[in-house]
Amino acid sequence: MSTGLLACVALLGALAGLAAPRAARHFTAPLAPRVAGTAPNAPRVAGTAPNAVRDAGPTPRVVGATPGAVRVAGAVPSAGWGAAAGAVAFAGLAAALGADPVLPVLLVLAAVGLVLALVDLACLRLPDPLVGAAALVAAVGLTGVAAAAGSPGRLLGAVAGAALCFACHVVLAVLPGSRLGFGDVKLAAVLGLPLGWLGGSSLALGLLLPHLLHGVLVLVLLVAGRVRRDTPLPLGPALLTGAWLAALAA
Repeated sequence: MSTGLLACVALLGALAGLAAPRAARHFTAPLAPRVAGTAPNAPRVAGTAPNAVRDAGPTPRVVGATPGAVRVAGAVPSAGWGAAAGAVAFAGLAAALGADPVLPVLLVLAAVGLVLALVDLACLRLPDPLVGAAALVAAVGLTGVAAAAGSPGRLLGAVAGAALCFACHVVLAVLPGSRLGFGDVKLAAVLGLPLGWLGGSSLALGLLLPHLLHGVLVLVLLVAGRVRRDTPLPLGPALLTGAWLAALAA
């Protein structure tokens, strides 16, 4: 791919990244915790501050929160970070795949992936509408490329990749003490479609790299004292980054 065309693709990625934080805020769930023992819509006592909590005993426990865990609501990174990530993601795919007909499909998936990563970073969620949109892009796009190229075998490889990624992550999700959510499982299955299309080596890397990246990140944060062992951390960005790196190695 020529330098000029590569620059155009990078610019397109930067524009997608600029739009990603705004799109992510539409899917960011508020994390306002409810205090144990209080009714969801309990009336406020006259004369108290709107958000005051009267406590005559121990510190109230937050329902549904892991002990010691801290979750920040709405912490979607700025548009500048999104633009940089989009430019790098798009340029990397374009440089690795060149004129491969599957490139447009992967670029659209990367754009949806940027939004998914931002939402997961902000509120530890991978919304079904976004994961479903990524699945639709992958399924329709890869089917179209297979039909145009006359290569149904690669489409079968994509389906096999999705099935393998789904099965492996279901096993990880049901292990005792696992913190893998089924949003992560569904996203892994979607990412298995393009990874299976690209081949066995890409699929193997796409299965291994996300957990390696996530493990290294957790270790660094633990050593730096930024998190505790029971602090929930998003896996979605690692799944997406690992799949992107695996695509670059195709």
